[in-house]
Amino acid sequence: MSAIDQGVVIVTGASAGIGEALARQLASRAKTLILVARRRDRLEALASQLTAAHRNLEVAICECDLVDGASRERMIADIETRHGPVDVLINNAGVGDMSLFELTEWKKLDMMIALNVTALTHLTHHFVRGMITRKRGGIVNISSGFGLVAMPGFSAYCASKHYVAALTEGLAMELRGTGVTVTQVCPGPVATEFVHHIGDNFMEQDAPSIIQISAEQCARSSIAAFDRSSVLTIPGFVAAFLTYWGAALPRWVRRLVFTLAVPILRKKQLAMQASKSST
Repeated sequence: MSAIDQGVVIVTGASAGIGEALARQLASRAKTLILVARRRDRLEALASQLTAAHRNLEVAICECDLVDGASRERMIADIETRHGPVDVLINNAGVGDMSLFELTEWKKLDMMIALNVTALTHLTHHFVRGMITRKRGGIVNISSGFGLVAMPGFSAYCASKHYVAALTEGLAMELRGTGVTVTQVCPGPVATEFVHHIGDNFMEQDAPSIIQISAEQCARSSIAAFDRSSVLTIPGFVAAFLTYWGAALPRWVRRLVFTLAVPILRKKQLAMQASKSST
């Protein structure tokens, strides 16, 4: 039986997008769902819907800014006091950036690293130890296809997701035979609010529909991958094909191709910044 079933499950970034879709799909299986995000009103609305639809489900909400270490510590203590051992941790919360590195404000980079890297590592480090002791549990890291490749215009974001990829694969090897499952999900474009918050400085349009998948599809693929103990899954056929194809190319070929785009990207971003500053 999966650790999800009748388990205590944490979903970070649960107020929208993939996190909300995960919560809805886990509601029929978990004993307790702990929903973590900053937007309390959205968490309360989601919790009300889930408890109305699933009478045997306990839903707890944790309003928490995961970037802040003290807030994370308080959240961890509160969860363990109220709900006891955690069976599954889903690290879904994250933020992106679409910008050339030198043109990005340090404040934004600092926040992205704190959320995508530090918060994920902190929560994983804390909860996985109890799972190992109990010989049951799991970690799901919702990462990105950018965790498997590198591209100009996404340097710091790719780096944060490469960290998640290395951590997840390393943990999967360390925890083999312990009863703890570790899964990394690396989707391509997903139709969520995430796309509108990353700060698009180049395309000014959504990804092509042929490559984009829904949050519900991403959530289904994530849960199915965890259930079958997969270390890595890339939801969506087209995204998976492009990601594996891109990763298979020699690094020098990828650098050569992507480097040609840099002058165009820099020109576009500088033009957009000049336009915004003049308005």
